[in-house]
Amino acid sequence: MKTSRHFGLLLFPGVTQLDLTGPAEVFGSVPDAQLHLIWKDRVPVATGHGWRIEPTTTFADCPQLDVLCVPGGSGQIALMDDEETLDFLRRQAQGARYVTSVCTGSLVLAAAGLLRGYRAACHWMSRDQLALLGAIPDARRIVMDRNRITGGGVTAGIDFGLFLVALLCGEDVARGIALAIEYDPHPPFEAGVPEHAGEALVRRVEQDAERRQALRMAATLRAAKRLGL
Repeated sequence: MKTSRHFGLLLFPGVTQLDLTGPAEVFGSVPDAQLHLIWKDRVPVATGHGWRIEPTTTFADCPQLDVLCVPGGSGQIALMDDEETLDFLRRQAQGARYVTSVCTGSLVLAAAGLLRGYRAACHWMSRDQLALLGAIPDARRIVMDRNRITGGGVTAGIDFGLFLVALLCGEDVARGIALAIEYDPHPPFEAGVPEHAGEALVRRVEQDAERRQALRMAATLRAAKRLGL
């Protein structure tokens, strides 16, 4: 009898919607998938833009996951100090086949001590903070180091999801999902990474995010101290 695969994504206040729903769309398309959106309770959670998504299970009721995934977003900052969430991730990581993240979700994994000595991806604006938590920053869009798989910022979640499905189910299944969701990106301009955006645009985007990045760095430093780094 075929056994379902359990995919779990952390759903938390301030999550970046696409960090969550990009890989969720891919994972949910796996024929034998059981998809779990996990939070402390079942109350609908507001994303970073204020949209609400309903969790499907709680920390207490979540089964052992085959794939544990942590998305990013502004709410990631609070998670860095949230021992209930970090403990849940540590427990699940012990039995998960793959421990994964998208965007700044890798900082949460690192704050839980789950990326020490691992190469990892992150959003380009926060990638350097991984080193403070014992991880090895890697600029690639998808980074696999043993059973840790991390994706870069936001839109990388779909690429990461297809990569992981290919590992679990074979490339034919992943290709079929890519076709079913018509994943054939053709951006109208090349500005999605600093290398293509130009210095002026990079500076402007960094300035717009300055306050958030300062809060993120402070949370990372607190987590590093707790980890003894």
